[in-house]
Amino acid sequence: MRLSRVTPLDTLPTESAPLLLERLLARAARERPNAELPRASALLAAHPLEVLARLSAAELRAAGGLARAAAERLATAFALGRAVERATRPGRERLDRPAAVARLLAPEVRGLEVETFHVLALDARHTLIHHEVVAVGTLMSAPVHPREVFRPVLRRAAAALVVAHNHPSGDPEPSADDIAVTRRLFEAGQILGVPLLDHVVVANDRWVSLRERGVLASAIEHGGRAAARPMRST
Repeated sequence: MRLSRVTPLDTLPTESAPLLLERLLARAARERPNAELPRASALLAAHPLEVLARLSAAELRAAGGLARAAAERLATAFALGRAVERATRPGRERLDRPAAVARLLAPEVRGLEVETFHVLALDARHTLIHHEVVAVGTLMSAPVHPREVFRPVLRRAAAALVVAHNHPSGDPEPSADDIAVTRRLFEAGQILGVPLLDHVVVANDRWVSLRERGVLASAIEHGGRAAARPMRST
């Protein structure tokens, strides 16, 4: 199997995160002048920024000893950041490279503590027409069946699809199960006439394309047929 590098994502700068958190916590200190509130550095030491950004207001109160209004303000700020990141994407994205898939999913999976399995239905030009999460699993896996994967694809008469999932561990290296699922979905796509173009594993700021790792090529060698209009390399 041909190996490719683990490719970094373009990520938002985080150097100013402690300062921004301090500004938000300064308001909290005025609300609770007699309370001993954590500094931003303490919050970030206890929780990586991408995990902190996924906590609910109630979880932030428990983790940081914040007043209700401060916790809600912080949770809203994180949610707004994710909304801004989504808003910078084109309305209908062309997912002709695995890097484009990874950029699309980055705000959706960053900081999640469980695996989620995503189906991206594409038209003939590899433009995204539908994005759906079809499975939510545990820290280590998100079991998925071909019927869940292809149901939204067939409903929208998609010409092709890409699947992707996250690794909360931070290591994007595909597991044996990831490879087996990819081959199974590839074979199902050939039968249904909707080719699977790639399976991208995203972990924090890195990703791996199973197509680039040769998994789809090996499936073709074992009896599959090549999909039309293959994705471009990075």
